Amino acid sequence: MAVLSLLVKACSLGLVALVAHFVLAYLRSSLKKLPGPFAAKFTNLWRLRVHYKQTHIETTQALHKKYGDVVQLGPNVVSLADPRLVKIVYSTRGTYRKSDFYTINDAMQPDGSIVSNLFATRDNEFHAQKLRPVQKLYSLQNAREFQPMMDASLESLCHQLEERFVEGANTGKTCDIADWISYFTWDFLGDMTLGKSFGFMEAGDDIGSMIANAEKPMRYFSVVGQIPVLDKWLAKNPRIPLKFPDFSVVAGFCVNQFQERMKTLDAAKDRKDYMSAFLKIQQEDPNVTIPDVIGYLIINILGGADTTSIILKSIFYYLLTHPTAHSTLVTELHSANLTYPPSYDTLESLPYLSACIQEALRIHPVVGQILERVVPSSGLTVPYPTADSKTSITLLPGTIVGMNPWVVHRREEVYGENPDEYIPERWLQGKGEADTEYAARIRAMKDADLSFGGGNRVCLGRPLALVELFKTTAMVFGKYKMELENPDEEWVLHKQWFVWPHRVRVKMSAY
Repeated sequence: MAVLSLLVKACSLGLVALVAHFVLAYLRSSLKKLPGPFAAKFTNLWRLRVHYKQTHIETTQALHKKYGDVVQLGPNVVSLADPRLVKIVYSTRGTYRKSDFYTINDAMQPDGSIVSNLFATRDNEFHAQKLRPVQKLYSLQNAREFQPMMDASLESLCHQLEERFVEGANTGKTCDIADWISYFTWDFLGDMTLGKSFGFMEAGDDIGSMIANAEKPMRYFSVVGQIPVLDKWLAKNPRIPLKFPDFSVVAGFCVNQFQERMKTLDAAKDRKDYMSAFLKIQQEDPNVTIPDVIGYLIINILGGADTTSIILKSIFYYLLTHPTAHSTLVTELHSANLTYPPSYDTLESLPYLSACIQEALRIHPVVGQILERVVPSSGLTVPYPTADSKTSITLLPGTIVGMNPWVVHRREEVYGENPDEYIPERWLQGKGEADTEYAARIRAMKDADLSFGGGNRVCLGRPLALVELFKTTAMVFGKYKMELENPDEEWVLHKQWFVWPHRVRVKMSAY
């Protein structure tokens, strides 16, 4: 009984100490006058719970609608929604470095050491140094040179769709186009990065649940990232036998692929894939190491398939749920007398196709959380409305700030009326709209665009993704009639760091 009594007292003292810690942190906080959930002023457990429940998008949107452009989400975390701040927080100078949220993407090696990568690193100098040797590989010109490989993957996609859902006895059979978009983007990623397809389209299946498993680390990232120190006790704890779905699995996969390539280096010397390009740079540049090559592979695998597939699924879903936009796009594609697969040079001049893609990027950004950054030594002064006036508040150095694309992309003063609706026409010049007025409106929308991140940490693969989006959308919508199997059935969204769409079931036939 004495031991039990001591344990109870110890637990009680621990609880009192913990509460005292939270209260003192609140009293000392420079953010305590900011609006936001009461619990968020004391602990990041509030954020962790919201992300665990996958309600962070709706919650953040509702908070900004209620409180305005500045909302406290944690003891030292502030969500911003003023589009004018995009170019400041996400500047090309990289003044605002990434927060420790991104440490979850670091990979723990078998020896217990931690290795960062281009996406995860918080060190802007390291990022610039490692990016410089490979940056040219992600240019629009290089993306255009991948078109023959992309065309082959598109032809494989159409061949499988026709055999399974369009022609003969299979005509009218239900196709989950969301699954097939994933098969296509992953197979093309395999060809483009490793010189070999994963075989998903040929099998018509997620072989070994590889695509499904790729989603699991993002779930871990989304939740545990709200309290990054937890990662040291969980996935990066060498003494814990339980394996969490972190990014070390991707790192291990890339190491294995690299080792396989080194065994067949002579046979693969003429391949035009990213691994060959990385190895060539490594041989020519003494500053690029073998771990760097593996790091580049990790970035391609993490960001090269799922991001593009999410955007494509969004484009398809919104067009299929908006018959007028669907019909207008098909008319434009057929009037262009395209050859299939179509060239990007032809497609980028089609205004309605471009508008459909831009609008999907706006209304369904890939990332569903605030893109965290740390306020630099200069501090950050932001407009802040009070009950009786609109003043400003200065956020101190070290404060974590961020903007959620799902909030910023729905600002009516930037994107026009009905910002929650899919309206491709908002990207087109209106009847009677002056050229200067239209140019200014488009510039304001693009300045607020966080579809691919922003500033010095903007998505490296953006040019290649755009080529893939244009070509895939044009080819599938140009060749096939598609309609939802059940127009009243909404798609399924898994809201994590990425916002993953699933289950878009369609009926298909050829034009």
